[in-house]
Amino acid sequence: MNPTNLVTELDTQNMQAAGRSVGQQIIVFRASTTSEIDAVFAGLVERRVSGLVINSDGFFANRREQLVALAARYSVPTSYWERSFVEAGGLTSYGTSLTDLYRLYRLAGTYAGRILKGDEPVDLPVQQPTNFEFAINLKTAKAFGLQVPPTLVAIADEIVE
Repeated sequence: MNPTNLVTELDTQNMQAAGRSVGQQIIVFRASTTSEIDAVFAGLVERRVSGLVINSDGFFANRREQLVALAARYSVPTSYWERSFVEAGGLTSYGTSLTDLYRLYRLAGTYAGRILKGDEPVDLPVQQPTNFEFAINLKTAKAFGLQVPPTLVAIADEIVE
């Protein structure tokens, strides 16, 4: 998690609660510089971490190649929030469809216009993403020595081979 991004703190808390509910410990690593990212990955090996989830963050999006390369170098199965990481060699991703996200961005403009014309914000319906994408890179899974169950492949929106 990027400690300078307060929005991801709630995601992190939810992930830790979900881990506890299934008896898994979730360790949070924080990085806000490229050298901190390098140090986190080195620390993953020392702590014998079996997998990594990288939260949605603009800083991390700009470090896509570094994150994917370090995950491969240290053989840490990693899941990301956006399929572009899978296309770059990451193992899996699950996140909002970019098409759906752009729909919400356009809607924000519409809402701004309605508010400027006198509509009350409280009267506007809350909009959230409704389409999510799951992607798997089978080549990366093979490099990690992971067997991806056919049921998981069947539900993926995108498979990279």
